Amino acid sequence: MSRLGWRTWILLFLIAAFPAGLLLGSRIGEPARGSDGLADGPGGSPAPTAASIVKTAAPGASDLRPTSAVRPPPNRQGASDSRRYTPIVEAANLVAPSVVSIGILSITESGPRSLFEDFFGRTAPRSRLRQSYGSGFVIDDQGFLVTNEHVVRGADSIVVTDAQGRVHAATVVGADELTDIAVLRVDGGRIPAAPLGTSSDLMVGEPAIAIGNPFGYLLANAEATVTAGVISGVGRDIRSADERQTLLADMVQTDASINPGNSGGPLVNADGRVIGVNSNIFSRSGGSEGLGFAIPIDRALRVVDELRRFGRIRRPYVGVDPMAVQSDTLASSETLVRRVAPGSSASTAGLEPGDVLVTIGGRPVASPLDWEVGLLDAGVDSDVDVVYRRDGAERRARLRIEELPSESAERLQVLAGLELITVDPQIAVERRLDVDSGAMIASISQRNAAYTGMREGDVIVAVNRRQVTSAEDVADLFQYYSGRSSIRVSVYRDGNIYITTFYVQ
Repeated sequence: MSRLGWRTWILLFLIAAFPAGLLLGSRIGEPARGSDGLADGPGGSPAPTAASIVKTAAPGASDLRPTSAVRPPPNRQGASDSRRYTPIVEAANLVAPSVVSIGILSITESGPRSLFEDFFGRTAPRSRLRQSYGSGFVIDDQGFLVTNEHVVRGADSIVVTDAQGRVHAATVVGADELTDIAVLRVDGGRIPAAPLGTSSDLMVGEPAIAIGNPFGYLLANAEATVTAGVISGVGRDIRSADERQTLLADMVQTDASINPGNSGGPLVNADGRVIGVNSNIFSRSGGSEGLGFAIPIDRALRVVDELRRFGRIRRPYVGVDPMAVQSDTLASSETLVRRVAPGSSASTAGLEPGDVLVTIGGRPVASPLDWEVGLLDAGVDSDVDVVYRRDGAERRARLRIEELPSESAERLQVLAGLELITVDPQIAVERRLDVDSGAMIASISQRNAAYTGMREGDVIVAVNRRQVTSAEDVADLFQYYSGRSSIRVSVYRDGNIYITTFYVQ
């Protein structure tokens, strides 16, 4: 028990003792829910930051007892060659052994269970266990596996079950909400790695195979479920219906059936190579309606590399603030350069406000989202070729991609639970601010946010009617007025100035 931790043992017991259908609590019926469209993760409120690291119980014994009896494989020796050697069968045979079912245990607190308890003051929070499921696949012999971030969000303990029915404890190496990718790790060498392909040459109409574990352990055995269809579209941009900042851009669309529990499983081509990570669906009924979407494997692997190296995703920046405008000659929009940050790589390369962005990395820029995806897929510390138009003539530039200034900026803690960074012209362009000085809230505790009315991303521009230009200015003024009088703070948010007043003891 000491190797796995009590939460993991509880999860193993729940997996073995209860039918998954009673524990899933799926919300898949809500259409166009973005990465939560499959609703097979623990749900709940969004993570506090786009790039978050979830700590779970340390990995221990990998060869635990199966959660249920593993059925012996059927005798296929009598099958004809025309049945055994189809692309779908061969692709499934190659990839399915690498696919795992992911069991999540999360512990939440709730208030009193009855009016009786409330009346007599028994309002202490009660712990409540919640179990949910997803899919994933192993990518190398070191035991690293890929799934969706929304599958493991809020997890207190994680176990994975392989195709043989063996249960393995898992840890989260890193998770990124923006790209909806998470990296887990189990003991290496126990689960075979899936063959990996590329998403750069996908063709509309070519076969596509989705592999995963729909509805978790509701099915009797641990063998993954295989569904087949075609690549219905590439480069799909999707608007998420929720408020989380999930990047659903340049996605792979398929009509292969994807259902709750499939999130994080692989999308595979006819050669048996993984070309995407199943992520979300559009559905009115709650089940598959032929509109499934997968994260391109090329992007997923780049995110995996960042999470393994840094534990987070470094956000790309070149100093361009793009904006969409209606084209004069076309029935579509164009993407213009609204601002260029001084000292940035875009400024050095000669880009100017009013330039029209045409391509990035060889891909057309039809919207600011295309521009952001191009930077993300190229990655920090790399160069990207850009074509832009000025005065009707196309020009070319090569931009060096750096990390977002706000990510690398020095943070100053001015109060317990309140960190600020100084706004400069580069951060103003990065955050698309209409102010180029002040102190931006980099992080704020839930308690302080409720007390002050401020939130992450707000820019403090004045304290007691005195203009501030840096985080140090705010720290000095907070210290001066602490315990003396109320503090009246002017904050910039979404193009408007708001006033909030509070006391600092």
